[in-house]
Amino acid sequence: MTRFIAELGSNHNAQRARCLELVDAAASAGCGAVKLQVFRVEDLFAPQALRAHPELARRRAWEFPLELLGPVRERCRARGVELGATPFALWAVEALADHVDFFKIASYELLWHELIRACAATGRPLVLSTGMATLSEAAEAVAVARSSAVRDLRLLHCVSGYPTPPEQANLAAIATLREQLGVPVGWSDHTCSERVVRRAIARWGASDVELHIDLDGRGHEAGEHSWTPRRLRGLIAALGSAEADSEPQAMDGDGVKRAMAVEQPDVPWRADPEDGLRPLRSLRAALAAGVQRQPPCP
Repeated sequence: MTRFIAELGSNHNAQRARCLELVDAAASAGCGAVKLQVFRVEDLFAPQALRAHPELARRRAWEFPLELLGPVRERCRARGVELGATPFALWAVEALADHVDFFKIASYELLWHELIRACAATGRPLVLSTGMATLSEAAEAVAVARSSAVRDLRLLHCVSGYPTPPEQANLAAIATLREQLGVPVGWSDHTCSERVVRRAIARWGASDVELHIDLDGRGHEAGEHSWTPRRLRGLIAALGSAEADSEPQAMDGDGVKRAMAVEQPDVPWRADPEDGLRPLRSLRAALAAGVQRQPPCP
């Protein structure tokens, strides 16, 4: 059975009541897990990026206050849902390890193998998101996790466009990853399309589906890639009647695991394998030289 993961992202707005309401909404919709993101802007972006794009400093408002971790953990237990987290720094792994049921590596951090090793070393189940990645990059991340004696490894096929056009979902890559790497593979959704999610499950056998959730369109990360609780509840309730259609559809793509057009601009904004900071060192040099580039999304 497919597990639905409600990604809170930064739509908690750093507010305790809003965090707990998001957990309640996800649980009532039928999700089996909710997930947090834990980062600090200064150890997410390299100094060159912050100097070139001072607007990135506004993302401090997106940070999850660690003092809310306990209340969110207790609410998840009370509602019978798992709590997962995406750490964006090594210190965050240590801060989260005793509180979460699983870790997830974000697409932007997939090349930072030290972070994968740190999460695997906790003994918690691990999910790797593969947005922007080639098949070889995903295979390298899987090999690192396995060499670190990871428990319960899963992947998410992902297209890191916010939002992602349904015709660029390339859902057939779910099967490619599963067959080539021998692990369960799910779908991390940024299309906000019920048809895409249903097909990811019914046609391509997604083990997990991760979706961004927002209460009212007022979350810090609100956008066309986020689901309302009402739409999410309707989606999950209707899945029992979803049937696989064998006819090819545009959203299936060709199954070749690669960066799609919508996410190409963000490929160089991934975390550098050496220090885990965004963007890659090749782009940092351009930023330091005064060459302006499109800032990362989201």
